[in-house]
Amino acid sequence: MKCVFSYILLFAYAGIAAAQAPETKFIADTLVVQADGTYEADPDLATMTFRIFSQQKELKQAYAEANQSIQRIATLAANNGLKKDDVMTGVLTVAPIYEGDRKKRARSYYVQGEITLKVHDFSHIGPILDGSVDDGIADFRSLTYSLSDEEAAKKQAVAEAMRRAIGRAGIALEQKGQKLGALRYMSLDVKQLYGVASLEGRNFAEVAELTQGASGGIFNRAKVAPPPPPPLPQPQKIAVTASVQCAFQIQ
Repeated sequence: MKCVFSYILLFAYAGIAAAQAPETKFIADTLVVQADGTYEADPDLATMTFRIFSQQKELKQAYAEANQSIQRIATLAANNGLKKDDVMTGVLTVAPIYEGDRKKRARSYYVQGEITLKVHDFSHIGPILDGSVDDGIADFRSLTYSLSDEEAAKKQAVAEAMRRAIGRAGIALEQKGQKLGALRYMSLDVKQLYGVASLEGRNFAEVAELTQGASGGIFNRAKVAPPPPPPLPQPQKIAVTASVQCAFQIQ
């Protein structure tokens, strides 16, 4: 009785599997094609980042000095044609510096922040960088070239990949006297941008002289002349790639 029941379950499972399996016709009249597409463009956006810093005995004075440095960077940007929307400032953070024992009154206060500039006219990059270094108002952190509209570049890459996929499928079917039918399935993968030029500024430790206090406590920071700006990288073409896999009906 148990054997008969097992055979019944076996036949029932086989029937369900056959019903769920794809039809042979779907496999026979389907062509699967894979293609890649690439879109290249010259960068039209440069992102410059500066670190603002100040250390004074009084918190109010340190905060005011850091805020003044941000304003001077913003003014330098405006004088070089940047709009308000192209200037982004972060929050100023405050760190008290103690004389060894944290229970005592803070010896000084360190305030730091960051300001980012979006430059569309690359001819202004040099004057902005030179002006900031000459005035000693901030540490240069990085310069990156990119595309202002990356989504549009991705769409162009996808369109190119689809054109190639359709073209290859059509040519392959023409050899057999067949025609390309409707798209039954498609998978898409858009890869990362490459060709983005970037310039990193020096580390903070390289533009600040650290000396230990007489009490052996936390290091004191002494301002020194900022280093000269490094040579600017030349912007290169930026490329976006897309890969598609399509299953077409064969007519």
